[in-house]
Amino acid sequence: MSADTPADDGSDDLDGGSDERAVAARLDDIDGPVLLFDGVCNLCNAAVRFVVRFDAAGTFRFAPLQSEVGQALLERHDLSTETFDSVVLIEDGAVATKSTAALRVARQLDGPWPLLYPAIALPTRVRDGVYDLVAEYRYRVFGKKDQCPVPEPEIRDRFLQRRLD
Repeated sequence: MSADTPADDGSDDLDGGSDERAVAARLDDIDGPVLLFDGVCNLCNAAVRFVVRFDAAGTFRFAPLQSEVGQALLERHDLSTETFDSVVLIEDGAVATKSTAALRVARQLDGPWPLLYPAIALPTRVRDGVYDLVAEYRYRVFGKKDQCPVPEPEIRDRFLQRRLD
């Protein structure tokens, strides 16, 4: 056996699908809406801290797009697993991205933020045009990290595990 070949732990059944079924079951067990974000983007990490601050009920769960959980959720919903230019909200089996996701999150926050939701009536191409402009320059303006930072202990339980095993 080469160093690149994983050891057989006997966990796979004959059709090789047990790992996939286990991952699917773990994804099915996620409770509440999930917000996927670019884990290395400083602006995106600040936005997650903002959501945590104004989500006293703890409604939202979070996962970096780059994490194993994030990648599995992207695959499940037929979204790109290589392009991280949009926040993704997965709620009740439905997926929202870009400005639609941001406005749906704002609608559920405490404070004045639900007042932003009527902007959903603007044409998507206008809303997403602004979103795309910010997304294009976010690293240059706000910077980025080499890897996703570990969340503070008091909110760590709101972040989905990085690994699905």
